[in-house]
Amino acid sequence: MADDRQLLTDLRLALRNAALRPVYAVATEGRRVSTGQDRPRTLHDIGTVGGRGNLEQAIILRLLTPRGELAALGHPHYGSRLHQVVGRLNNEGTRNLIKLFILESLQQEPRIREVVEVAATPHPVHRNRVDVRLSVLPIGDTRTVEIGPFTIEL
Repeated sequence: MADDRQLLTDLRLALRNAALRPVYAVATEGRRVSTGQDRPRTLHDIGTVGGRGNLEQAIILRLLTPRGELAALGHPHYGSRLHQVVGRLNNEGTRNLIKLFILESLQQEPRIREVVEVAATPHPVHRNRVDVRLSVLPIGDTRTVEIGPFTIEL
């Protein structure tokens, strides 16, 4: 297994609701500790994610964040322009725009050596949705990180 320490560690987020807009919360990890009594207690710590999982989570958060949203915090180029496709028709031009906005956003991620694939295809049932799948090659690794499919609602 390749060493992926260069991909860093961060808080692990858990998807809580995806009905209309994804809602994430900080995930917790339970651990059992002895209290000196008969029954051990379960304590909950903030969960972490490292390596390839952290890169995958960072990419999802980058794509969900509108570009410029973090400018006041000193990150004016963080995020993506995917929110600009809302309300457009689901046609080849819009799907190409989705791919362009994703590629543009992923160029800003310093842990990605190469974007191997970005695919945006019409949802098989809902005409106002686009299914997106991407594959990236992290720095210092020979295995790709696969993300998706996830859905963008127009």
